[in-house]
Amino acid sequence: MKKIAVVTATRAEYGLLSPVIKKLRAFENESFKADLIVTGTHLSEQYGMTISEIDGRIDHKIPISVKSSSGADISANQAEALVKFTDLFLAERYDGIVLLGDRYEMLAIAIAAGNTHTPIFHLCGGDTTEGALDEWIRHSITKISYLHFVTNEESRKRVIQLGEHCSRVFNYGSTSIDNILNVADMTKAEALQSIGLDDCKYALCTYHPVTMEDGSVDEQIESFLGAVKYFPWLQFIVTKSNADQGGARINELLDEAEKEINNLHVFTSLGVRRYLSLMKYAEFVLGNSSSGIIETPAFHVPTVNIGDRQRGRLQSESIINCGEDTGSIVTAIKKAVTAYFKEVCNKVVSPYGDGHAAEEIAKKIYGVVSVDKIDLKKKFYDIPEIQKTVQC
Repeated sequence: MKKIAVVTATRAEYGLLSPVIKKLRAFENESFKADLIVTGTHLSEQYGMTISEIDGRIDHKIPISVKSSSGADISANQAEALVKFTDLFLAERYDGIVLLGDRYEMLAIAIAAGNTHTPIFHLCGGDTTEGALDEWIRHSITKISYLHFVTNEESRKRVIQLGEHCSRVFNYGSTSIDNILNVADMTKAEALQSIGLDDCKYALCTYHPVTMEDGSVDEQIESFLGAVKYFPWLQFIVTKSNADQGGARINELLDEAEKEINNLHVFTSLGVRRYLSLMKYAEFVLGNSSSGIIETPAFHVPTVNIGDRQRGRLQSESIINCGEDTGSIVTAIKKAVTAYFKEVCNKVVSPYGDGHAAEEIAKKIYGVVSVDKIDLKKKFYDIPEIQKTVQC
């Protein structure tokens, strides 16, 4: 039997992987099986035990620490993941594993796969996020991986530039667009009522740590909250930060602020369906999450992108970039809610695919695993044009 596994460690990652899991499991039969491995913050009470949001069969649960107060904590978490996933891969002997993105746990899991000669099928490589540790982690995972499923043409070229052969790099778009077409099916009233709010104008927000900067998380959140207070006629629906270094402090500050600010509503997790449904009807999306860059434009909703965390990602005209200070955020929000800018957003075409990414990704993985011709002894692919023209 051919057997692969999909690994998920966070709520956001699972949202992007869920359509791929469903399509892969549609191929399951007596000779092919697609396991789901759940780890990381999915198994943490502190981050909402989001394993409860996972649909379908869970084949393995791998608890690892999610403490993230320091770089030492992150390294300890990675070491634990490396050991536990090495043991799992040795025991299961998967024909391939599906990893998404750029989180530090995924780098440790990718190394475990490399050490056990387990092929990696990587989603969302080739992107750039210059303000986060994700940047070098993502490219490191690319070099360990065998198949690459990127979300846009710029990223495809970047993965090839990293030396990966073009025959193993595929641009089927982002699975987030699949979700927008198939998952965001709640009405505005249903989505708001599910979090205890009546009909209102609102913004959907997520603020993550900027892990490549030494700036104070407290100052950043103070500025963010200053902007929230400036618009009392808007409700601000905020999902908590991830488990990157500084994330726990952000969540602590948000919990404290919610007690004092009437138009601030903080949630550990909203789940994919509710989150995307709320995005669909929002006045704008605010913060520094990749969802504001990738998903939001497909809804023709404005994005106010704060700071440098997402700098380098392919962006649409519906995105307003601003600084981290209150004044910059307020100015950007004022622009986002104008009739003129909403008209700009209505004309935006997403560069992240047509909503059929999961189907194509699953089909390619199944086909590659079935023919049993994976050769992990890959050569570095040199681009002829670059060899001729690059001067350093």
